Amino acid sequence: MINLYSDTQTKPSAAMRQAMANADVGDEQRGEDPTVNTLNIRVAELLGKEAAVFLPSGTMCNEIALMVHCRPGDEILCDKTSHILNYEAGGPAALAGAVMTPLDGPRGVFTADQLQAAIRPDHRYGPRTRVVEIENTANMAGGTIWTMEQIDAVTGTAKAAGLIVHMDGARLMNAVVASGVSAADYARNCDSVWIDFSKGLGAPVGAALAGSNDFITEVWRWKQRLGGAMRQAGIIAAGALYALDHNVQQLADDNANAATFAAIIATSPAFVIDPQTVDSNIIIFGMANGGNATAFVTKAETEVAVRIGAVGPSTLRAVTHLDADANAVRTAADRIVALANTL
Repeated sequence: MINLYSDTQTKPSAAMRQAMANADVGDEQRGEDPTVNTLNIRVAELLGKEAAVFLPSGTMCNEIALMVHCRPGDEILCDKTSHILNYEAGGPAALAGAVMTPLDGPRGVFTADQLQAAIRPDHRYGPRTRVVEIENTANMAGGTIWTMEQIDAVTGTAKAAGLIVHMDGARLMNAVVASGVSAADYARNCDSVWIDFSKGLGAPVGAALAGSNDFITEVWRWKQRLGGAMRQAGIIAAGALYALDHNVQQLADDNANAATFAAIIATSPAFVIDPQTVDSNIIIFGMANGGNATAFVTKAETEVAVRIGAVGPSTLRAVTHLDADANAVRTAADRIVALANTL
């Protein structure tokens, strides 16, 4: 089985497991776990922020950040494809009491003009526009990478309106290795930002949320309130540290393998894709003539041993990662094209 369902399917390597087994640990909630403390300092420096907190998941990073930033009834502006809107079980509404208003950005990247038009006037009848959320890379838009020009324009408009900017950086390091722009530069105008360790970086669990010291103080309060105490968490933080030390540069291979996959898929009339739109490690492609994506996914897994995902009635998604090398990715694409040609 070649598993391209998601980069969350990665498993820790033997060397990562050894680093985890050897981790120096303590009570993370009391600030006594040296491995967690090292990771938090490392992430804060990487993202150009004053402090960071290690959390169990990226979704918890998003939810806590939005709970810190918002009061009930406040409005969050985000792209229509964003994770906070579509894949967090309505968390911002249920937990922060926030209204989420989607913007229709081209390939997951809305413009400063779109943002300006969506900011509400300050009156008592409507929700108070409070937060602008950027997802870099834009997952369900096909892994689109925001350029610094786009980010500067959007964050400049947000700041001029007195708004808070939050960045979902689940796959931010994929953008970093593809663009050569540092993580700190991407996040420089963001009030909060996080990175995930359990996707392309290959760790089994965890993410880290960064921002100002005052922001992180409030994050700790919400972390406790939501049951995020992890105690001897250095065992999993060691996996994240190993990932930062050893797995960042290989993300470039994942990005390149995605481009190869897209190029092969594009040769088949059964699929609809423009390989030029594949910026990072995510490939979203359509089935021509309204084909059944769910049925095709089942056939791919049972008949040609390739696991991908259905993300719409006729839309498929494949994600490259460090557990699938270039040969595996090419083989998977060839198998999928061959299968499509039999239908």
